[in-house]
Amino acid sequence: QVQLLESGGGLVQAGGSLTLSCAASGRIFSINPMGWYRQAPGKQRELVATITGAGRTNYGDSVKGRFTISRANAKNTVFLQMNSLKPEDTAVYYCNLQRPGLDYWGQGTQVTVSS
Repeated sequence: QVQLLESGGGLVQAGGSLTLSCAASGRIFSINPMGWYRQAPGKQRELVATITGAGRTNYGDSVKGRFTISRANAKNTVFLQMNSLKPEDTAVYYCNLQRPGLDYWGQGTQVTVSS
């Protein structure tokens, strides 16, 4: 089993910054890709950013240049540094870990950006 525990969400004004963290535990390996997705009310869950075990990253178009994903393999933790936040970034942010044929999700952390 895999457990993902997110932290770092909250309320911030537009233009501000937040850093999300996700600590993974259980049957995981540093090669497992991890990432962040988000879901706003009434919308589908969308990609924010992913990172492979080797550090290769991929970002959703709406966050490129503003968000940075990183990971500390020794601590099985992935981070999401969010800068220049906009009201449209308001959503529940979910941590994701992939194993062959399996997707694991955290419970989510709320990020609210006020205008």
